[in-house]
Amino acid sequence: MSRVLFVVPPLVGHVNPTVGVAAELAARGHTVAWAGLPELVRPLAGPAAEVFPCAVAPGAEPGSAVRRPPELRGTAALKFLWEDFLVPLAEAMAPGVAAAVTDFEPDLLVVDQQALAGPLVAERLGLPWATSATTSAEFTGALDGMPLVEAWISGLLTDLRHRLGDPAGAADPRFSPHLVLAFTTAELAGPQADRQVCFVGPSIAGRPASTAFPWEWLDPDRATVLVTLGTANTDVGAAFLADGQTALRARSDRLQAVIVDPGCVLGEPAADPDVLVLPFVPQLQLLAHCSAVVCHAGHNTVCEALWHGVPLVVAPIRDDQPVVAGQVVAAGAGVRVRFGRSSADRLGQAVDMVLDDPGHRAAARRIAASFRAAGGAARAATQVERLLREVPQPSERRTR
Repeated sequence: MSRVLFVVPPLVGHVNPTVGVAAELAARGHTVAWAGLPELVRPLAGPAAEVFPCAVAPGAEPGSAVRRPPELRGTAALKFLWEDFLVPLAEAMAPGVAAAVTDFEPDLLVVDQQALAGPLVAERLGLPWATSATTSAEFTGALDGMPLVEAWISGLLTDLRHRLGDPAGAADPRFSPHLVLAFTTAELAGPQADRQVCFVGPSIAGRPASTAFPWEWLDPDRATVLVTLGTANTDVGAAFLADGQTALRARSDRLQAVIVDPGCVLGEPAADPDVLVLPFVPQLQLLAHCSAVVCHAGHNTVCEALWHGVPLVVAPIRDDQPVVAGQVVAAGAGVRVRFGRSSADRLGQAVDMVLDDPGHRAAARRIAASFRAAGGAARAATQVERLLREVPQPSERRTR
């Protein structure tokens, strides 16, 4: 059996998809370990997980990226993401990844697309690696028509390779030349010409229900709508959440709402039979009870909702979210609204559309069927095993 090292950034949404893949590989007899932030990885992968510690980028908080000025959008937000988070994170993680490779002696690395230290260290040490792509935006032409931006990112990666990797290397560290595991399907992301991209669907693994929830509050005679902007958008979400609260309370005769408010921007939670406001919810379990989701088009939230056949109202803010929102609308599984120009009326009308038009739910269920057929964590593990058979084993590499 083989040894597989998972390299992950300090982001919950990027660790979660790999947890199921690692568990599947371990169940098949492989030895797995992690390079990342132990206090983030172990609660998700299990307290017995072997985690080699890696530093985080200066200014980053465990579980989230470096906080950005809330007004940043578009290319300004992208510039901040690369210069203030991705590049510093790679430099911070590289020593820990190298130490993990030395101590664990893996046959293969499975590396999150935003943990750039992983492929660069693997390249320098002559190890094969697979990409774990927790969003499909990068390989669906998100930067088409922006050659200057693409060239700028390429320059950053070249500089990073000279500091951390093999200066003679040629592979884009965002895309393994061996295998890119995409946790989505063509039914949502659109078909891809690149044969190295393997659509495996979401890796939905069981998660410990660490967040309490008043399940008795749910009214089986009314539709439940979940409103969430994730955990990284509390600085910009106050007006949007307030509009959602107003819109959904006005429809309390037919639905009830659960609003996730980690920053408590709506004030202290109060007893309310129509709108439940909580700082955190057990999202996967709750989605099984939902009829619609209003969100920021974060890839994980979108895929988890569609896994349950739940249509969406998407209000993208930045980064890959406009791309993912476009995928939802193109697939017919939801309605898009403008985050910066939301109002209670607009949000209410959008919710009415996804609840009343059966086409949206039919599209969501079609994508859900494609997700399940894709194989998820089991299919991803099979692809990793295939790559392990194809790449040179350690004894072969040492003789070269």
